Amino acid sequence: MKKFLVILCSVLLGSFILSTVAQAADVKLAYINLARAFSEYSKTKEFDKDLTDKENKYTTERDKKLGELNSLKDKFNLLSDKEKDAKKSELENKAKAIKDFITQKETDLRKEQEDKMKDILKDIETTVKSYAEKEGYTLVFNDRVLVYQTKSMDITDKVIGLLNQKK
Repeated sequence: MKKFLVILCSVLLGSFILSTVAQAADVKLAYINLARAFSEYSKTKEFDKDLTDKENKYTTERDKKLGELNSLKDKFNLLSDKEKDAKKSELENKAKAIKDFITQKETDLRKEQEDKMKDILKDIETTVKSYAEKEGYTLVFNDRVLVYQTKSMDITDKVIGLLNQKK
């Protein structure tokens, strides 16, 4: 009876191992260089140009406002004490308005950048998923988490091509 149980357990274990190996043989793996896909995506390049234009416009506007404030400070220093008392609140209000402007613009630019990055990463994720399903990939990894990978499993160029076709 013990021999029968040992043989039965061996057969069951062997069939389990064989089925696991058979399933593993159906696994198709790939990886993507996410940083490269992100940087070579045409939407990223358009966004970078747009953001640079907005940052340049903001910098110009900020510098103009700071120049006006410095000019006002220079004039303020030339005033008599009585005139300084009268103009002090105007100077403080102007400085606060510029500080608020800078804070708001930098927050807006940072938020827009985060939103665009999320949008771009979502595009990449959707494209990778669609491509993986179409080509029968079971798992697609980010190349940064792999210690070793063979170039034959890299689908980055294909994904970049699909992303840039979407335009």
